[in-house]
Amino acid sequence: MNRAFVETLESADAGRGAVEALPVPQSYRAAVLLEEEQEMFAGVPMADRQPGKALHLREVATPEPGPGEALIAVMASAINYNTVWSALFAPVPTFQFLKRYARTGGLAARHDLPYHVLGSDLSGVVLRTGPGVRLWKPGDRVVAHCLSVELEEPEGHDDTMLDPQQRIWGYETNFGGLGELALVKANQLMPKAAHLTWEEAAAPGLVNSTAYRQLVSQHGAVMRQGDNVLIWGAAGGLGSYATQYVLNGGGTPICVVSNEQKAEICRAMGASAVIDRSVEQYRFWADEQTPDPREWRRLGERIRELTGGDDPDIVFEHPGRETFGASVYVARRGGVVVTCASTSGFRHEYDNRYLWMHLKRIVGSHFANYREAWLANRLVTRARIHPTLSAAYPLDRVRQAVDEVHGNQHHGKVGVLCLADEGGGVSDPETRARHENAINRFRAAVPDRK
Repeated sequence: MNRAFVETLESADAGRGAVEALPVPQSYRAAVLLEEEQEMFAGVPMADRQPGKALHLREVATPEPGPGEALIAVMASAINYNTVWSALFAPVPTFQFLKRYARTGGLAARHDLPYHVLGSDLSGVVLRTGPGVRLWKPGDRVVAHCLSVELEEPEGHDDTMLDPQQRIWGYETNFGGLGELALVKANQLMPKAAHLTWEEAAAPGLVNSTAYRQLVSQHGAVMRQGDNVLIWGAAGGLGSYATQYVLNGGGTPICVVSNEQKAEICRAMGASAVIDRSVEQYRFWADEQTPDPREWRRLGERIRELTGGDDPDIVFEHPGRETFGASVYVARRGGVVVTCASTSGFRHEYDNRYLWMHLKRIVGSHFANYREAWLANRLVTRARIHPTLSAAYPLDRVRQAVDEVHGNQHHGKVGVLCLADEGGGVSDPETRARHENAINRFRAAVPDRK
């Protein structure tokens, strides 16, 4: 995109007319997977795959927004674990999702392409809207959540996450946020926080909404004041938001992290109960097939030391196979394990006696509905929940960003600058000044890697 185009988008004074006057580019740069390469890792063990090798920066055709859709000029995006899965072509190549979506007909057919534009986060400016869009206009500064729904069937009208045609944008659909433009449904859009930069505003979307539903919502753990909450990966992309929600909600987070630097980040957020796995050296599996309950018990004892004798009311689970047996074991009688993601493996193993005889519950949680995402974003716009961005790379270094997340070399979220330069987009400097330390907490914890 030329500089004048971007400057118009970034101008705080640019109104609807100025943005509508901008020509829509016929093509744009985006981070894509190629259908012809979806077998490139065949036979390669998961641990040896390098997702960055599967990503390409390509010029792709600009889609036209249909009814109820919006074309967004993407100022910044962020890396989520679903982008890592996509680039590993695991558990299945995402081109299968695109073909399945296309078979539903209509505008969905556009998504079946020989390339897949990834990305489930964005901050940006509405460039064009399709027929029937009322709430959003060209020039609006927005962020997008990643829930894509059709709502033509009754199941989704109580909780849109139950819509049979529910999909994750940029993972199970095309035209995602890791590009200079993106196509979204208008009901994915939410206001951008005025006190945040473009890259900071792009970071919370997926993980913030996911953590809100898992912990706060009636569809998740329904966290109460005083609850003890065990949070795996508490300084990571998802866990860093869970830690903030527990602290905001009057609970006690028990933060599990992988090194002392991440432990310090949790303490800086206000957590006092922190377990550093690099020190404690928990090994929940004796070998690949054999869990070690003695290590579950050792973890439980450590948690009671930190809480004054209490077991967790809630376990915030997302690593999956590596930790799930321990999570079920350490939850209190009548407690709940709320789970998503399974980043260490989807096949879980646990001792059902500790679940059934102690009346525990396992609650599956997947992203969030529009209402939950809106409420989670409102907390960001009101500076009650802060972004946990540790680094932001330009789009042409997206491979490095994805490899960092895959290798767990990151803290919090890793951002990607698409059209914006770093540091732009702030239109409420007064609010920013009041919360500068909290906004920069994760950046301050890591060295400059540019």
